[in-house]
Formats: sequence, structure tokens, C-alpha cells
Amino acid sequence: MTNLELGFWSFPVLLLMIFLRAPIGLAMLLCGFGGWYLAMGGNPTPLLSKLKSETYTTFSSYSLSIIPMFLLMGQFATLSGMSQALFKAAESFLGHRRGGVAMAAVGACAGFGAICGSSLATAATMSKVALPELRRYGYSGGFSTATLAAGGTLGILIPPSVILVIYAILTEQNIAKLFLAAFLPGVLAAIGYVITISIYVRLNPKSAGVRPAVPMGERFKALANTWPVLVIFFVVVGGIYLGWFTPTEGAAVGAAGTGLAALLAGSLNWAVLRDSLMGTAKTTGMIFFIVLGAGFYNGFLALSGVPQFMADWVVGQGYSPWFVLVVILVFYLIFGCLMDSLSMILLTVPIFFPVISAMDFGMSTEHLAIWFGILVLIVVEVGLITPPVGMNLFIINSMDRETPMTETYKAVMYFVGSDIVRVIILVMFPAITLFLLP
Repeated sequence: MTNLELGFWSFPVLLLMIFLRAPIGLAMLLCGFGGWYLAMGGNPTPLLSKLKSETYTTFSSYSLSIIPMFLLMGQFATLSGMSQALFKAAESFLGHRRGGVAMAAVGACAGFGAICGSSLATAATMSKVALPELRRYGYSGGFSTATLAAGGTLGILIPPSVILVIYAILTEQNIAKLFLAAFLPGVLAAIGYVITISIYVRLNPKSAGVRPAVPMGERFKALANTWPVLVIFFVVVGGIYLGWFTPTEGAAVGAAGTGLAALLAGSLNWAVLRDSLMGTAKTTGMIFFIVLGAGFYNGFLALSGVPQFMADWVVGQGYSPWFVLVVILVFYLIFGCLMDSLSMILLTVPIFFPVISAMDFGMSTEHLAIWFGILVLIVVEVGLITPPVGMNLFIINSMDRETPMTETYKAVMYFVGSDIVRVIILVMFPAITLFLLP
């Protein structure tokens, strides 16, 4: 069997291991091990040498140190009560409108995503704050859980984002430019969700109640309580873009600033600090193990020649670049229902990115890489709320066991429709994604 055939056979083996519930990092690591061993003719020496060099080069990378810093930033934000301040501020301005409490939940998710960077964490944290309020004012169970599941996806798109950092490392792109490019699509997503809520409550009037209006003075008081989030976001993202510090230094500044804000608010104590550090360590270990497994597997694929073969084959078929892009995005949408976004990015970008890079979309190589990365991130996140396996849906429903999953499925399809419209707009008009880039 040739190395190329080994590379292609590794895909069904990997998928089989995933469907058998093997951890994705372990599955990629074992496939990479097995592929290297067979490609080297059963000689273990190159494999052992690869094990030593790959592990060292992966975890000694300065770029990866940004991940635990952003994760710690998100842990401080999650455990220190910032999510509640964001929701209360948004609710005070929007709660008296039809569907306003749900809109406030989306707005709070967007704000929390600016200091969290994780979809699942944003969905879980905001659910604890917003779900009781939604139920209190007569919002139906399915509509409430669907809104929070969709709002949670904003956590990974609005910068800073751990997944964008991983994509930048894989494709050797500028992290600051990726963060900047993600901003407008993130805002567009939040606006699309607000419009979706407005349409839903008009088609289903009994699905949402209305709360009394809040006096203007209390609104601005609630808004003032969100100052730590606004300051941290603009210092971190603005500082990175303006060149005040590198992305890794910006992540450290963000973590320190979030911790300081929590301390000044009286919500950071030794127990919260310990839980934040432990949560960061566990999540970092999980991510780094997946990164290591992906490094071995992608190294084997490069050895087998699969990525280059795929790029040459697709270009040789004469397919339209736009047709190829749509097929890839549909693939991400389907498999995004079954796998988490980090695993999907690590597994597929080394294969699909050379294919896209070999095609002519009428833009520079850098702009193409950034635009493609944002599209991929959005479509993978849509998979998190797409029935029947969307991970965000299960996270939210586990916190509201009174709501049948079928009700959440029915309501969330409105938000999936909004996401698909947004993807179509961003595909048709790349300038929206690239507008803020220098």
C-alpha cells in the first residue's frame, strides 16, 4: 500500500474511532502513530524521533501561550459575575419590548463573548443568569433555550477567540488581523439574532411576555456597571491592533485586567481564584492534547501527500472556486453537528486550506486566508445549534430539563436560518469581512 493510500484509509479509521466515542485527540494521535509506523515500513526509530521532536516543538511554541491566558480571562469573567451585569444592562434597555428579554440575552452573550472566547462557556454561563428571567416573564421553554443556545455561538466569533488563534497558527496568519476581521461578522450575527427574535415573537405571540419599562436613570446605572467588560475588550483588542503589545501580551493583560476587575467588584476570593486556575489548567490540557494529536496526524497526512494531491485534483477538475467553497462549507456544517469546533479546525484546515489557496477568488493570499477562516468558524459554530446533535442545544437543555428537546429544535431552526442567510451574505460580499483590515 502506498503512502497516499495510507493517508486516504486513515480517514475512515479516524471517523470510526470518533463514532466509537474515543476522545478526538487520542483518535488523531493513534492514527498519526499508526500512519507514521506503516509509512516508515514498520521501523519504529523515525516514529520515536518524531514523538520527541513534535512534542517539544508543539509545546515550546510561544504562540500557543496565548491560549491559557485567554482561557484564564474567560474563567475570571465566568466566575466573577460579569455576565449578570451585562444581562441586567441589556435587559434594562430592551426588556420592555416584545421579545426584549430574549434580545437582552443575545446582547449579553455578545458582550460576554468579548471577554470569554468559548461558545459552550458563554451558553452555559448566560443560561444561569438569563434563563430564570426568561421563564419569569412568560417566555416559552423552547424559545428560551433556543435563544441562549444561539447566543452562545457569539462567544467564539466575537474576538478574542481561542479557535481563531489556532487557525492563525495553522495557516500562519496574523492573529490581530483575524480578530479584526471577525468583529463585523460577529456584530452582524448579533443583529441577525435580534431580528430573528422579533420575527419569532410576532409569529408566535404567546411565546414571550413583556416586562415593565425601567426608568432611564436605572438604565444608565446598569450600563455603568458593565465598564470593566468594555475597558478590557477595548484595551485587549485595541492594544493588539494598535501594536501596543503582541497577542500573547494582550491575552496576559486581559487576564490580569479581568482578575483585577473581579477583585475590585468583591467577587474574586481564594476559592474563585483556585477554581479559575484549575478550570484553565484542565481546559488547556485538553486543548493541548488535541493540538498534539492533530500535529501527529497532520504530519502523517503531509508525509502521505494527501493535502497536495487533493489540491491538485480539485484544481485539475476545473471546478468553479465558488462551487468548491460551497461544498467545503456544507461539509463543515454537517460535521460541525458531530464534532467540536476546535477538533474540526485542527483536522480539516491542513487539508482544505491548500485547496482553497490554489484557487483564484480575486483577492490576495492573506485576505483569502482570513476570509476563509471567518467563514469556516461561522459554519462550524452553526453546527453547534443544528439538530439533531448540536452541542449547545444539549448544554442548554441540561440546564432546563422541563423543556422537551423537540421544542428547542423547532425554535432553534429560526436562528439556523438566520445563520445561513449571514453565511450567504459573507460569501457573496467578502468586503464585509475584510472591511476593517488595513
